[in-house]
Amino acid sequence: MQIQTFFQKRSKSTLSNYFQPFDVIPFNQSGVHNPQEDSISARLLTSYGIVRQAGPGTFHLLPLGLRAQSKLEDLIDGELQKIGCHKIAMPHITSGKLWKKSGRHDLIGPELISFKDRHGKKQVMSPTHEESITSMLATLPFLNARDLPIKLYQTGAKFRDEMRPKFGLIRANEFTMKDLYTFDRNIEDAKTTYESVTRAYRNIFQRLGVPFVVVEGDSGQIGGNISHEYHFPAPIGQDTLMVCKQCGGGRNIELGEREMCGDCGGEVEMSKGIEVGHTFLLGDKYSKPFNAVYKTDSVPISSVLYQMGCYGIGVSRVMAASVEVLSSQTELRWPEAIAPFTVAILTPKGGSMEAAAMGLVDDMQRAVGEMFVDDVIVDDRERLTVGKKLREARKTGYPYVVLFGKKCIDSDPKLELHMLNSNTLLELRPSEVMEHLAIAKQRTGTTK
Repeated sequence: MQIQTFFQKRSKSTLSNYFQPFDVIPFNQSGVHNPQEDSISARLLTSYGIVRQAGPGTFHLLPLGLRAQSKLEDLIDGELQKIGCHKIAMPHITSGKLWKKSGRHDLIGPELISFKDRHGKKQVMSPTHEESITSMLATLPFLNARDLPIKLYQTGAKFRDEMRPKFGLIRANEFTMKDLYTFDRNIEDAKTTYESVTRAYRNIFQRLGVPFVVVEGDSGQIGGNISHEYHFPAPIGQDTLMVCKQCGGGRNIELGEREMCGDCGGEVEMSKGIEVGHTFLLGDKYSKPFNAVYKTDSVPISSVLYQMGCYGIGVSRVMAASVEVLSSQTELRWPEAIAPFTVAILTPKGGSMEAAAMGLVDDMQRAVGEMFVDDVIVDDRERLTVGKKLREARKTGYPYVVLFGKKCIDSDPKLELHMLNSNTLLELRPSEVMEHLAIAKQRTGTTK
C-alpha cells in the first residue's frame, strides 16, 4: 500500500527522503578511546546524523544541524535588532598588517591561523574582527556625533588553531560566531550601550531555556575595561567559575579566587562552565591605533576617538553546549526554540490495521503543518513500525512527537502526544493534541 498524503505532496520534510545518516556505535564498545566520546553532545550529534566530523576540529553541519543553527541565528537576530543593531558581513581574511597595527598579531600566538598570499603578504584567517571593522570605520567619510551609536554585527565562520580541539563543536578549529561591534561618542554612552547589549544577551539565553550564569571575565587578548562571560554549567566545561549561592553573581577563577561574593558577601561555590558568550567594553583600545574618529557637533569642530564595545556569542558552540546540558547518554534533547523540527508526526506502518486512519493522518498533518509552518517532519517510512519510529524520534529529540498508535482507529480516536523535554506521554483526541501544541507554540515563541 502506497501512502501518499497531502502533507507529503507539498513538503519535503518527510523522513523517507530526508538525509539523516544514523551511525550508532556504542560509545563503550568502539575499542579505541576517542576524546570526543567524553562529550555527550559530540557523540550523539555525530551518531544521530546531525553533524559529521570533517577533520581535526572541523565539522559538516548536516540538514538537521543546519536547521537548528539557523533557528538559533534567527533568535539572536531578533533580540539584537530590537536594540538597533544592523547585520553585515565581513571577509574571513584580514590583512596581517592590521593585526600588527593593533598589537594582537604576536599576542595571540600560534592559535592565529595565517598564510602568505602569492605576493608574499601575510593574511589572517580571522578569529575575531575588531581590526577589520575598526579599520573600515576609520576609512569612511567622517561621521558626526549625531550618527552615533553605531552597532554592527555579523554571524559567520571564525578560525582558531586549537592545540587540542575536542568535544566536537564545543572546542573546534572552525566555528560559527556572532560578533557585534559598537561605536559611541564617550565612555558613558558606551557603558549605556554595553548595558543594553547585556540585557539582550540575557534575553537570548533565557529564551533558550538552558541554565546559564553570568560572571566577571578576563579580557584576555581582546582587551578592554569591563568584561563578562556567559556560561552553561557543565562537567566538561573548561572554565572554573565561582558563583554566589545567594545573588547568583560570580567571576572566572582566572581573575583570582575569593571565598565570599564581592557583591553581597554570600558564600560562593565552584563549578565548571562552557563559555558561550563574552562581552567587552573596549574603550579606545582599537580606535586609537587605527585613528577611528568622528566629528563633534560643537564649535570648533574636533575629531574624537570612538569608544567601542565588542560582543560575541559562539553560535555553533551554543547549539552543541545546549544539547550537552539537556541530553541523556542515549537521547538528544534540544531547547524547544532551536530544535531542528518542533513536531514529528509518526504515521502508521504500511499495511497495518492503523493505516486505515490515513484520512485522520492527513487532517492532522495539514492542521499541525499550518500551525508550525516549515517546522514539522513526518516519519512516513512504510516499512517501519511506529515503535521503531518512536525510538528514532526520541534519539533525535524532537520536542513533540505525535504518534498514530492502536487507538487511532477507534470510534473515538486517540493519539499519543510525547512531550520529550518533560518526559510526558498523553493519550488525547486530535483536537486536544492541537490545543497542547498551540500552548507550546505560544510559550516558546516559535515564529515558523
